[in-house]
Amino acid sequence: MNLLVTGAWKESQNPIAQLEQMGHEVVFMQFESDALPVEPQWVEGVVCNGLFLHHDIAKFSNLRHIQLTSAGFDRVPMAEVNRRGIAIFNARGVYSIPMAEFAVGGVLQLYKQSRYFTENQKCHGWNKRRDLLELWGKQVCIVGCGNIGQECAKRFGAFGCRVIGVDVFEGEVPHIEKLYHISRLQEALRESAVVVLTLPLTEQTHHLFSEKTLAAMAPGSILVNIARGGVVDTTALIAALKTHLGGAVLDVVEEEPLGAESPLWDMDNVILTPHNSFVGDGNGCRLNQVILENLKNASCV
Repeated sequence: MNLLVTGAWKESQNPIAQLEQMGHEVVFMQFESDALPVEPQWVEGVVCNGLFLHHDIAKFSNLRHIQLTSAGFDRVPMAEVNRRGIAIFNARGVYSIPMAEFAVGGVLQLYKQSRYFTENQKCHGWNKRRDLLELWGKQVCIVGCGNIGQECAKRFGAFGCRVIGVDVFEGEVPHIEKLYHISRLQEALRESAVVVLTLPLTEQTHHLFSEKTLAAMAPGSILVNIARGGVVDTTALIAALKTHLGGAVLDVVEEEPLGAESPLWDMDNVILTPHNSFVGDGNGCRLNQVILENLKNASCV
C-alpha cells in the first residue's frame, strides 16, 4: 500500500522500517497543513489526525485506508468516507487509560479541596478543612459508554461508587451497573453526584448539555468533560456553576484555547486543563500496536 504518514504519529514512535517490511511504501510529512510531498492520487492509505482539514479528500482518488491517531472522527469528512467505502480506524483504546485516570483525579481534587491545601502550603498555613467529601457510595453517571467510558467506570467502581451509564445503545456494558437510553438522560442525571462526558461530538450531541439538561443535574454534583467542548453549552454551564452545580472538571471547552476573559478561569469550583487528559506515557506503545495491527489486517485483504 502507498502509505502517507503524518507527524500526528510521532516520528520517534512510528516504526517506518517495520511498515516497509510489511510491504508498504511509506512517505512521511511532519505537518498536516504543509503541501503534500506526493500527488494525492498516489496515496492509498494515510496515518493522520487532521489531514483532511487542510487537504481535500476528493483529490485522494485511490484512498482506501484511513488510520486516525485520535479517538474522535470529527476531523474527517465522514459522509465522503462512507460514500466511497473507505476503511477508517480510530485510536480506540489508546487514550482511554490516561483519560479515565484524569477524570477520577479531577473529581478527587475537588472533593479533597486540593486548591485550598495548595494555597495553604504556599503561605505555610496549618489550616484544616472539615468539609471534605468521599467518592465511596456516590453515584457516577458515564454519558457515552464506549472504551473511554468503560475505563472510567472501572476506576470509579474501584472507589466504591455505584456507576450507571447513558448511551444510544441498550444492553449490558462492562463495569456499569445500569444503562439508560439517551432519551432518559435527565432521569439518570437527577441522582448522580458525578457526571462524566465521554461521548462523541455529533449534530445530535452538540449542546446536549444545555440549560435544561444542566438544570436536571443534582445540586452539588460535578460535571467532568473529557469528550468535546461542543457537547456542553458554555454559557449555560457558567450559570449552573454559579447556582446549583458543585463544580466542573473541564479538559475541553467550546472555543480552544479558552479566552482570557472567560469567567471559568477564576471559578474556585472549576478545574481547567488545555485538552491534555489524553496524555500518558503508555500511549506510544498502545498507538503503535493499534496502527500496526490494522495495517497488517489491511495487507491481508
